Amino acid sequence: MSMTDPIADMLTRIRNGSRARHEQVQMPWSRLKEEVGRVLCEQGYVRDVSVSGEVAKRTLTVRLRYADTGESAITDIQRVSKPGMRVYTSAAEAPSVRGGLGVSIVSTPVGLLSDRDARKRNIGGEILCEVW
Repeated sequence: MSMTDPIADMLTRIRNGSRARHEQVQMPWSRLKEEVGRVLCEQGYVRDVSVSGEVAKRTLTVRLRYADTGESAITDIQRVSKPGMRVYTSAAEAPSVRGGLGVSIVSTPVGLLSDRDARKRNIGGEILCEVW
């Protein structure tokens, strides 16, 4: 079975893992997924992102973050731009997620950035997902 949207698969694994209170979730590695994980880590939504295994069969491990109360750092995580309908934005028109309480991850010519960083650098791109 071929996967048409590996990013949606990654987000679903993270969403399901955090709802089931797992400490970490694993998935097949790709450079794009690793970058999404890096941005989530920088923004404080996940604790750590690591890659393991041999070149052909690498695995991406995302360690989830929880508050002391057991509450997940991720309330929800949604795919915005899908293979059937891509969503692009200019830096000026980049929407804020949940009034600035959330973050969207934007694929730009200089790599993946949070919506705030993209606005700061005045770079637009494809909105991959929103997290809050």
